[in-house]
Amino acid sequence: MNKAEVLQRIKTIGILPVLRANSVEEAVALANAIEAGGIATLEVTMTVPDAVEVMRSLIRKAGDHILIGAGTVLDAETARACILAGAQFIVSPALNLKTIEICHRYGVAVIPGALTPTEVVTAWEAGADIVKVFPCSAVGGAKYLKALKGPLPQIELIPTGGVSLSTAAEFLSAGALALGVGSDLVNSKAIADGKPEIVTQTAKEYVEIIRKARAK
Repeated sequence: MNKAEVLQRIKTIGILPVLRANSVEEAVALANAIEAGGIATLEVTMTVPDAVEVMRSLIRKAGDHILIGAGTVLDAETARACILAGAQFIVSPALNLKTIEICHRYGVAVIPGALTPTEVVTAWEAGADIVKVFPCSAVGGAKYLKALKGPLPQIELIPTGGVSLSTAAEFLSAGALALGVGSDLVNSKAIADGKPEIVTQTAKEYVEIIRKARAK
């Protein structure tokens, strides 16, 4: 899958689950439960123990069924390791220009983090495919995203931080391309309790929110 196809898939699905897990087994169980709910994308954060190996294992098991990328990537060296392991997109909570550069070199979609208008524009001018607005909830949530989109309609934004079932529709209405969703969807406790159906049901609810928002 080339970069254009990856970006289109992120846009079409509209949800980017942020995976934090304690083991490969837990990560696979979460990925399967999320996919069963209709969301076939996953961002494996580098805060997961042995994150690159976890991501490589997920990619091997998921095949083409789930779009898998790396998150919390803070530098170009880590980005390269993730790309070589098979990551189809790279996400960061911050703006690192060398990370954007190496993603371009390998033809991989890059989603750096930014918060202020200056950071958002700097990321875009440096070649970000999408800009992750983080931590969005700390500065006003959907209202802040809408304020950014006003003067910057040409820049695609994914808010992360504060996205939940109760706020998702508001973020989409504010102009989000897609939503970065953490523990509200990626529920490790449900997996530990042997209740993956909770994760699947939450995924289905997010899919329905996306469908209704786009129908408007």
